Amino acid sequence: MIDKATIDRIFAAADIVEVVSDFVTLRKKGVNYQACCPFHNEKTPSFVVSPTKGLFKCFGCGKGGNAVTFVMEHEGMSYVEALKWVAKKYGIEVVEKELSEEETRRNDDRESMMVLNSWAAEWFRSALHDTEEGKSVGLSYFRHRGFTDEIIRRFQLGYCPKGGEEFTRAALAAGYKEDFLTTTGLTIKRETGGYYDRFTERVMFPIHSMSGRVVAFGGRTLRTDKNVAKYQNSPESEVYSKKNNLYGIFFAKKAIAQQRNAILVEGYTDVISMHQAGVENVVASSGTSLTVEQVKLLKRFTDNVTVIYDGDDAGIKASLRGIDMILREGLSVRVVLLPDGEDPDSFARGHNATELQDFIRTAEEDFISFKARLLMREARGDVIKRAAVVGEMVASIAEIPDAIQRAMYVKEAAKVMDVDEGLLGSEVAKKRLTGTAAGDDEAKEFIRKQETARRAAVAGSVTAGGGGVTAGSSIEELEKELVKYLIKYGHTGFEFKDGKGPATELNVAETIIGELQSNGLELRNPMLKALHDTYVAHYGELGRGVEVPAHHFITHTDAGVANAAVDLLTADDNYTPSKLWKRHEISVASERERLPEALPRAVMLYKSKVIEELSAELRARLRQDDSGDEGTELSETEATEILRRITALDRERTAIAKRLSRLIL
Repeated sequence: MIDKATIDRIFAAADIVEVVSDFVTLRKKGVNYQACCPFHNEKTPSFVVSPTKGLFKCFGCGKGGNAVTFVMEHEGMSYVEALKWVAKKYGIEVVEKELSEEETRRNDDRESMMVLNSWAAEWFRSALHDTEEGKSVGLSYFRHRGFTDEIIRRFQLGYCPKGGEEFTRAALAAGYKEDFLTTTGLTIKRETGGYYDRFTERVMFPIHSMSGRVVAFGGRTLRTDKNVAKYQNSPESEVYSKKNNLYGIFFAKKAIAQQRNAILVEGYTDVISMHQAGVENVVASSGTSLTVEQVKLLKRFTDNVTVIYDGDDAGIKASLRGIDMILREGLSVRVVLLPDGEDPDSFARGHNATELQDFIRTAEEDFISFKARLLMREARGDVIKRAAVVGEMVASIAEIPDAIQRAMYVKEAAKVMDVDEGLLGSEVAKKRLTGTAAGDDEAKEFIRKQETARRAAVAGSVTAGGGGVTAGSSIEELEKELVKYLIKYGHTGFEFKDGKGPATELNVAETIIGELQSNGLELRNPMLKALHDTYVAHYGELGRGVEVPAHHFITHTDAGVANAAVDLLTADDNYTPSKLWKRHEISVASERERLPEALPRAVMLYKSKVIEELSAELRARLRQDDSGDEGTELSETEATEILRRITALDRERTAIAKRLSRLIL
């Protein structure tokens, strides 16, 4: 593990402009730099690098962070790998703190397995190119599949000779331990003694991690014996988890991010042939069922997935559940059905990049429409089957988190299935309310937000000029507002005028921290609380009126906290007042200028919301007592104390309402 002092030195040395410029051409604009975003396709630059804040932010796709997180996102590295990359750029020696014996052993074992896999990949490559058996069997097979020497080298394809233990003998002779050979699954130890190469007489497909290291292998037999499995894969190990890996992701990640779309196929050769044809934003689930972890891996780079099918209706139907899972994670899915007798491998070999891309573009169909047509064709005139199809479609559409997308899919599916749109929409809404726990919570949250939006409309509009909070804002929204003011303007002073009395000079940090502490309030969102606590720690060291530098927040060791800081620090940066304001010579105050009004208002609204919730909990406790259920009874003293607390809370809430000059609903 890298010690904190070294991490601090890396962040102190890292120039965000220099680091990003290694990958993106930046152009100066005012105090910042701009470029077209490297994470999605765009013609108008919305990617901004701020040297003063030490962060980057794309106002198109939303990605943001510091120099290290940029390298992580762009190169698909882990946090530690990105730290080492930046350290190397600035000539900083990485000192890793002493780990426990168990941590050291585990890290050493992982690294040993990685080194072994890398050596094995090179050994299999050499066996393919430098032995007669490899050339006559393995290389002939790859060339028969139409693979060029360049693509064979790029994907590090190889061959494991027949004989049963030639690879294992070579690995042991090279000094690799038996434990790691068996743990990685490269070698199988016979019960009767001796060893057996797991991949003997198979062509080899190394499986790479996001950062390009070999973590596992897939081996295809060239024998026609039906008793021999066509494909053999490495078992799960410390360095390889099948559910967390997609074949080809290392080679495809940049193209996926640039094209904002990932193509999902089934096997190794499908991926390789499409890459060779010039279509590089393609990955495979390696013949296994798609997992949530794999979908989330894709979501790091894109919100759009195109699935290419080559099977018959039965084969496609077996895959539909996996697509529902992609929808559940909020990705848009389109489907391409290849011509009869074709698979992605054969189709790619028969077409160049332009032809392949044109076919995908013209043949792809929205998944919901595709599924509805497929199932309705099977149901034909059978009323019971048609009802079951409607049920399946309801289940799929209900998985989609975005309300607007759901409405569009309801409309399209109703048309394809000849079902009343209103009825279908009602069933989808019901499914979301009564389905899985996650869906149920999400639906209730949606309803709650609708209600708070209605309240906000009654209570008053949002302050003009880039946002604000209202009586309808949730506790989390109010917490975000307070932490934003804290990390952006904590050192700033402002004049607060309460009613007709004289103005009072206040400090942003003291106001927020003091109000929370005096009322015993703690922020509930863990990331926002981490930012608050980080600010408090540095504020205590620096003193009143001294700015806490932004890098303390955007270099937080928790990536989620760092990203939350970037979002808050850039929340108002891309706001441009409407031309109508200028045309009518209406002055719109900046976020900084709105502080005297907005900050006290946000603090009071937050306190009011928390009080409202506490009061509701206490009233619920009294109602539970009145129900007479066994075990819920309160003593007279307890009931009196709860009533006293409710009265005190209501009194404070009324006082806050008066200070806001209106009723807080």
